[in-house]
Amino acid sequence: MEQYYGTGRRKTSVARVFLRPGSGKVTVNGQDFHEYFQGLVRAMAALEPLRAVDALGRFDAYITVKGGGKTGQIDAIKLGVARALLQYNADLRARLKPLGFLTRDAREVERKKYGKHKARRAPQYSKR
Repeated sequence: MEQYYGTGRRKTSVARVFLRPGSGKVTVNGQDFHEYFQGLVRAMAALEPLRAVDALGRFDAYITVKGGGKTGQIDAIKLGVARALLQYNADLRARLKPLGFLTRDAREVERKKYGKHKARRAPQYSKR
């Protein structure tokens, strides 16, 4: 059986995406997609690369995602889906690249420094 794989990362989340030809069933960590991201309107953004290439009902997606919060996981899945689609057909790059689906968002949380409240927030300055 044909299977296409893509890895997506965002913040501290890592998503492994497996696409198989099928009816459009999406499973995340063993749960239905809508059940896993219950109540999050933004979650549909994770499947946007499939919509961009008109492949929404043509693939079953089996996804495992670890780390981070839901937002980071959604963006990690989006990158993983786009990369898996490239494995399926490299010609799709021309449609996915301009929409930004193949770009890894490299922003990470900056570490907290000693003598500061947070990464950059300094204690309040007192002149007297």
